[in-house]
Amino acid sequence: MIVVEGRYDKNTLSQAVDATIVTLGGFGVFNDGEKLAFLRRLAERQGLIVLTDSDGAGFVIRNYLKGALPKDRVKQAYIPDIRGRERRKRRPGKEGKLGVEGMPPQVLLEALRRAGATFLDETEEACPKEAITKADLCDLGLSGGHNSAARRQALLRALNLPEHLTANAMLEALNLLYEREELEAILQEIPD
Repeated sequence: MIVVEGRYDKNTLSQAVDATIVTLGGFGVFNDGEKLAFLRRLAERQGLIVLTDSDGAGFVIRNYLKGALPKDRVKQAYIPDIRGRERRKRRPGKEGKLGVEGMPPQVLLEALRRAGATFLDETEEACPKEAITKADLCDLGLSGGHNSAARRQALLRALNLPEHLTANAMLEALNLLYEREELEAILQEIPD
């Protein structure tokens, strides 16, 4: 079950995956108690993947859902920050980034795969890996130190992750995508 902001996002995503896709109606979810109750039931029954735009509005919605839905039943999928304009719009959005509706199918599939979605045609079993921790972020200069915020932003750019990720959301994304050794190698390429 995948949750997206609006109907155009749903249309684009339905061309890439054969899954149940629920639309939130954008900020309308904030005032829709029935929709929120429905999402809670879905999360409890089978789990959800939240896939919102990588702009500020998308993160407001994502963070609202993080607080309203059971954390252990919800996975977060992130699309990269890609500058551009959706075909149906005359001008780019406020932040000039493509949303879910503007992403190519392979980018959406990779975002879902990185979030931990399973695909019926893939039988490969992943080996469990050691999690990257908040202490690791401190050790790597990404948290709690001089210039750590700028270093986090440089890492997010290098990894093609949304710039609005909080430190906790970044940690979640890093654990989905990388092992500690891979992260250390990437950080060595980023100037201080």
